[in-house]
Amino acid sequence: MGNKLCREKKQNKRFALPQWHKVVLFLVVYDAFVMAISYFLALWIRFDCQMSEIPEVYLTAWLSFTPIYTILSFLVFWKLHLYQSIWRFASYTELKRVIYGSVITAVLHTVGITVLFKRMPISYYMIGTTVQFILVLSVRFSYRFVNLERTTREKLLTERKGDHVMLIGAGSAGQMVLRDLHSNPEVNSRVYCIIDDDPKNWGRYIEGVPVVGGRDDILENVEKYEIDKIFLAIPSATAIQRKEILEICKETECETKNLPRLSDLVAGRVTVSSLKDVNVEDLLGREPVMANMYAIRKFISGKTVLVTGGGGSIGSELCRQVAQNKPKKLIVFDIYENNAHAIGLELRDKYPDLDLEVLIGSVRDSKRINQVFAKYKPDIVYHAAAHKHVPLMEDSPCESIKNNAIGTYKTAYAAMTNGCRRFVLISTDKAVNPTNIMGASKRLCEMIIQSFDKKIRDGKFSDLRPIQNHTEDGENTPKRRKRVRTRFVAVRFGNVLGSNGSVIPRFKEQIAKGGPVTVTHPDIIRYFMTIPEAATLVLQAGTYANGGEIFVLDMGQPVKIDTLARNLIRLSGLQPDVDIPIVYTGLRVGEKLYEEKLMSEEGLRTTPNKRIHIGSPVPFDTDVFMEQLQKLMEAAYEGREDVMCDLVAKVVPTYHPEIVKDDEHQVKAYQ
Repeated sequence: MGNKLCREKKQNKRFALPQWHKVVLFLVVYDAFVMAISYFLALWIRFDCQMSEIPEVYLTAWLSFTPIYTILSFLVFWKLHLYQSIWRFASYTELKRVIYGSVITAVLHTVGITVLFKRMPISYYMIGTTVQFILVLSVRFSYRFVNLERTTREKLLTERKGDHVMLIGAGSAGQMVLRDLHSNPEVNSRVYCIIDDDPKNWGRYIEGVPVVGGRDDILENVEKYEIDKIFLAIPSATAIQRKEILEICKETECETKNLPRLSDLVAGRVTVSSLKDVNVEDLLGREPVMANMYAIRKFISGKTVLVTGGGGSIGSELCRQVAQNKPKKLIVFDIYENNAHAIGLELRDKYPDLDLEVLIGSVRDSKRINQVFAKYKPDIVYHAAAHKHVPLMEDSPCESIKNNAIGTYKTAYAAMTNGCRRFVLISTDKAVNPTNIMGASKRLCEMIIQSFDKKIRDGKFSDLRPIQNHTEDGENTPKRRKRVRTRFVAVRFGNVLGSNGSVIPRFKEQIAKGGPVTVTHPDIIRYFMTIPEAATLVLQAGTYANGGEIFVLDMGQPVKIDTLARNLIRLSGLQPDVDIPIVYTGLRVGEKLYEEKLMSEEGLRTTPNKRIHIGSPVPFDTDVFMEQLQKLMEAAYEGREDVMCDLVAKVVPTYHPEIVKDDEHQVKAYQ
């Protein structure tokens, strides 16, 4: 019985017409009807819509020519592929074919009926051609509109279960995102409203989606349309404009995504996948620091460049930017082999012609650092090797002094002795009035390069002696010195967004785990900049260096860490203190509420880059400092952690670790 049913189904299927054959058959029958009725309607309209008024001679001519005309029209339409098109995708190409077909058949009708039967009234030809064109075109495009409406209706029913999206930006980028979002079957989201600050667009529709108002209407329409996600598609917006809009968006509970680059719009690569999570740097409200890339390239091109700590966050970005400026040789020097190996692989893949050396070693090892300088003779040194984590250094103050201060001295001495022309120290705003040993050690680094610069200016090379601990021998001392003046400078900036161990990646990890997000104090503030900005500033400083300067970046207004945490939570589509709790853990040892970019004694001078300033050096006795530094080194290598902070305080007068012992004292001082 089952086999019989299967055979019957196969037999029925054999005689059943495929779906597209049914459509072709329908169009052929429909067109035959249209060819006949179009010119009859022309006669009827010509004679005031009265059948009795139509002369029999005209009616006979129409009736006699209609079969001939129908066959000719069918052949013309078939030749123009009007029965092979997929009408659900009917577009401008199909429209042109219908126009061509109508013109050709109109000519055939006019010539044929006139020559073979009877010359008809001029209105007959004109009205008949127009009616035929409208009827032929309408049935073909109506399929697309009906199918589109049905598909849209089905999609709406499906997407009611998906995300409701608000699109900010009705420009080209916004329209590209909108089309891609609605045409991408894998994206279960639909744009329900558009926000644009141009009043001319208000009340209009883009792809069927209303433009409901400007940024002031965001909150109202988020509630009205039950918005789940906000897509910001204004790649040309300034940092301040973007910040203002995002400040409003973060008041909602919506997940916010951002179209990052104007270049994506120019290249036509604007799609839903181009959207990225909004980063905290978008809320800083500061334009990126722009550097003179021509001057940087001219400075680096053809020179041997050494980056100590080249595997770290700042060091690796320095290596990337140096590599793209065509150095003669790039030397990556780091004690941590995994980071050094990773940046080495990256640079070799991206710059196959780059002369690259990746070396492992410590700046605390005099013999090793001297070997590197003696062998490669670098022209420029970017000294990024340092311990940077404040709480860890509070527990290991001797290591902070050995690596940061003594390591800087040994590297600077090797640079001076081997004819290096530029030495650029990476410093920090924590070196200003430091309250922790890490900041104090970086202030010592600044004092070291200022001492080197002063001694070299005064021609007192002999005062700069190799500094060694009891484990090192005289073989570490270079045999000769080149009388080339090395220009020593420092670059000071604030916290770097996204660097290893920084607060932002930590917040993101905590949010991903469901919280809590930990903040040391509700009033703590910091200056922030991006890793590429930091690296660019360092490179720019090298081009400005005359010797002894401390370059400082204008980083805009400081930001509350608590505000950053809350913004990150909101931009993740969650509510602070509701979905993700915020816990205040108290200031850590050595941590202060606010950081300063300059000491009160330091003045500011401008540079050709208005965002980069120079702090005037704070005077101190370099001879006394050199003696104190030797004692610090001896104490550090002896492991005298109990007295290290007191010894550092005698060398760095602005170091006041006792300030951080009382949170309330800091709050009052800040206020």
